[in-house]
Amino acid sequence: MSDPHGIDPRAHSDPRNVYPSDQEFYAGDRPVDATLPEDRPRGGGTTHRGRLFTVVLIVFIALVVIVWFLAFP
Repeated sequence: MSDPHGIDPRAHSDPRNVYPSDQEFYAGDRPVDATLPEDRPRGGGTTHRGRLFTVVLIVFIALVVIVWFLAFP
């Protein structure tokens, strides 16, 4: 099995090993004349708050722990 995807080389001609593209797969459950945009956009967009929020949160938690140890030795 030298194939990187783990498919047995003898089964390459098997029709069960044919998979739809991402566009075909994700469009399968949407109507043809969809008027609303997808409620779960897939890829491309950033949905996280960003790196700055994470850094500020970690610094805040570290400061709370340091103040706690200094106030209650």
